[in-house]
Amino acid sequence: MAELRGRIAADLELTPEDVAQKFPRSGETVFANRTAWGATYLNKAGALERIKRGVVKITERGRELLALNLPRLTIQNLSKYPEFVAYYKGTQDGDDEEQGMKPEKTQTPEEQLAGAYKVLRDSLANDVLETVKKASPTFFEELVIDLLVAMGYGGSVEDAGKAVGKSGDGGIDGIIKEDKLGLDVVYVQAKRWSNSVGRPVVQAFAGSLEGVRARKGVLITTSYFSQDALDYIHKIEKRIVLIDGQQLADLMIDHDIGVNVSVTYKVKRLDSDYFEES
Repeated sequence: MAELRGRIAADLELTPEDVAQKFPRSGETVFANRTAWGATYLNKAGALERIKRGVVKITERGRELLALNLPRLTIQNLSKYPEFVAYYKGTQDGDDEEQGMKPEKTQTPEEQLAGAYKVLRDSLANDVLETVKKASPTFFEELVIDLLVAMGYGGSVEDAGKAVGKSGDGGIDGIIKEDKLGLDVVYVQAKRWSNSVGRPVVQAFAGSLEGVRARKGVLITTSYFSQDALDYIHKIEKRIVLIDGQQLADLMIDHDIGVNVSVTYKVKRLDSDYFEES
């Protein structure tokens, strides 16, 4: 399989970046996942035989398929083999015989799972952000403090709460510890804006760092930053992180602020080492 993957990548003229692309959650490369499932489908169709771990051999049926010189080999091509139909329908939702083979999927099961996860997460992030925008100023202040502490800033909620106070315009600002020991400090501003946050606002925030003797700053908004504002922070010496509404929602999800686990799925795979016979 290792040799085959190298030849497949070369034949398809894949770039190193293509081959290195990974699933966000598992860390497995998409290329390795697809080639593995390709081998599985061919094996279930009787076109490939598994000799031992990581080694496959083409069968007579596989040579017959190869001789057809098809432009591409699809699920529908393999569906003429009963053993493959039984396997493939067993991996799909439902198996009504009258429906025949379901519409062909071009994604591997892991890709389908990753896609479904992204849809669910995007929907949750949208709900989280809309709820944050509707929250009271006081609740928003508490939310930001909870998030900063969950991310490892400010020490405890009590310490961060004392250091970060109301700004008078529906947001918060203050200086918090960068770590629990307080070896460095970070200046924080969080505002519930609705419109785009432009460069003047970010520039004023950068200037305010001088007044509080801070070298680092985090500016949080429930809206978004203009491209000019995003470009500006790369031109100054101060280290400033801009967090827009989408990133705020993502961070809340990542650190379990305002969300909880609904259901957990464990995706397991065969442990080939277990079946190795000495």
